[in-house]
Amino acid sequence: MAANKDNNLAAYTPDFSPYHWTERDRTYLEPFATNIDGFVSVLLGTLPPEITGALCSRASRAASSLLEVLLKEYIYPIVDGEDKKLAKELEDTVQFLRTRGFKNILNNQRAQAFYAKWLSQYGDDSIAQMTGTHLVFWGISNVAMKFIEDQRVGLEPIEKSTRYVNFGNKINGRYLYYIPEPDLDRLKITSAYRQTLDGLFDTYTQLLPPMVEWLKKNYNDKDSVLEKKAFDTLRGLLPMATLSQVAFRGNAQALEYLINRTSKHQLGELRWISREVKRELDKEIPSLLLRVMDEKSQEYQGYLAGKRASVREFIGSAKKKIGAALHEAGDKAEVKLVDYDPDAETKILASILFPELHGGWAASVKAVKRLSQKEKTALFASYLSGRKARWHKVGRAFENSYLRYEITMDAGAYRDLHRHRMMTQERQLFSTHHGYDVPKELVEAKLLGHYKKAMESADKFFRKVEKLDPELAQYVVPMAYRVRFYQWQNFRELFWEAELRTISQGHPNYRFIEQEKYRLAKEKFPSLCAAMLVDMKEYNIARRGTEEKILEKEKDIMEKLGKRKA
Repeated sequence: MAANKDNNLAAYTPDFSPYHWTERDRTYLEPFATNIDGFVSVLLGTLPPEITGALCSRASRAASSLLEVLLKEYIYPIVDGEDKKLAKELEDTVQFLRTRGFKNILNNQRAQAFYAKWLSQYGDDSIAQMTGTHLVFWGISNVAMKFIEDQRVGLEPIEKSTRYVNFGNKINGRYLYYIPEPDLDRLKITSAYRQTLDGLFDTYTQLLPPMVEWLKKNYNDKDSVLEKKAFDTLRGLLPMATLSQVAFRGNAQALEYLINRTSKHQLGELRWISREVKRELDKEIPSLLLRVMDEKSQEYQGYLAGKRASVREFIGSAKKKIGAALHEAGDKAEVKLVDYDPDAETKILASILFPELHGGWAASVKAVKRLSQKEKTALFASYLSGRKARWHKVGRAFENSYLRYEITMDAGAYRDLHRHRMMTQERQLFSTHHGYDVPKELVEAKLLGHYKKAMESADKFFRKVEKLDPELAQYVVPMAYRVRFYQWQNFRELFWEAELRTISQGHPNYRFIEQEKYRLAKEKFPSLCAAMLVDMKEYNIARRGTEEKILEKEKDIMEKLGKRKA
């Protein structure tokens, strides 16, 4: 396995320095975050939870790193502000934390001994679920980010948005994309890799100005809105190697699983991440991660890393029988309802009745079957009575039946649907086999030629790399290329996802997917879907008016906080 071939994981570190801190910056950052010069940091418990949460929430829109945001928006406005008393309190706190240390004051060794005892004697995961921390990744690829975010339970991510941030800026003279140098050098394709990805970023940056100008001539919106629309339109050029920022809140059990999943992965970047995560977490919650180094965990890591390789070996030995499924390609974004429960309505209605009766499940099913269709509709209506907004979650009864959707869509928009946690999702490797999406704005602005040339160049190089290493080839794939995946979700999750992802602020590509899912489900189950609050309209520009709404909400929250303090 690749995991056993490299002893020098440092070779997989991104090849540039993300920060240039002054001594003053260091003074104010070191009490609140680990590894301030690196790519993986832990936000320490010295930060109040509200500030940590607010800081992490900035990950999606912040052009700079979260550590820079912490300095510029939370620390320096106080230190350099007019309230000298407040500034002095912060100065004293920072000085105290630097000289004394928060953990020593609270006798942290005693707490660590407690956790070590319980984890060693009982191996009780419930202990590890009771505490956790925040991880910040500055500069990991989208390939690595999606693998980490595949972990559904216990990790809560917020990542930098390609829709609202310009990814064309350079640091130290180069674009921000990941270079798995040891693997590229081994395959003798480093130069071609750089040339292909530089070409994608060059096209992205070259098309931004004319795209903005065309939008200004054709849409009557603020310049800031149209600039973001240009980022959105051109983000399909960004390769999956694009380095981005993501913040995670995770409990210790989930963080342990993250380390186990990545420790022996075929991709060197993920193995490097595993080491970095363990090292930084050991500075904050060392007693909760003791098990990852023992023999049982090492075996587990091997099992987790080896599953897909074993399946690929089997496929290689059974090519004739598997046949066309190996190479089936797509040519458009599409949604198929490939599996569903014909008795969904009966099961959901029975589960609505069950808590209100004293009979068993069979009696509830029997009762439902006696009802007329009009009475069934009335029962649904009574269960959802008073629901007026999408954030009024439908009840647990809707979890009693499932649907399986097969979806093919562009990788950029897939990243938004991927974030829905409470379902089973599995995707195929990112590839160019299913073609790519072309934004209509590029066609209308007569900028399609450069876009197509960049896409075709990436496709040509991808197919070359795929023959050598399918996992590695994923880095080359532009986000406009489609990925095929399935979603196995219950009706409650369908309500939540389809209603959320069809609002007017959503991206047109995933709005189309969710509208199709709703349409297909409604064909089979009109009564179940009748109450879904799905927006089937089309919008030229998403997020219209959102900035104003955010400012209004912020003002309202501050007023409520002011009244509470008074």
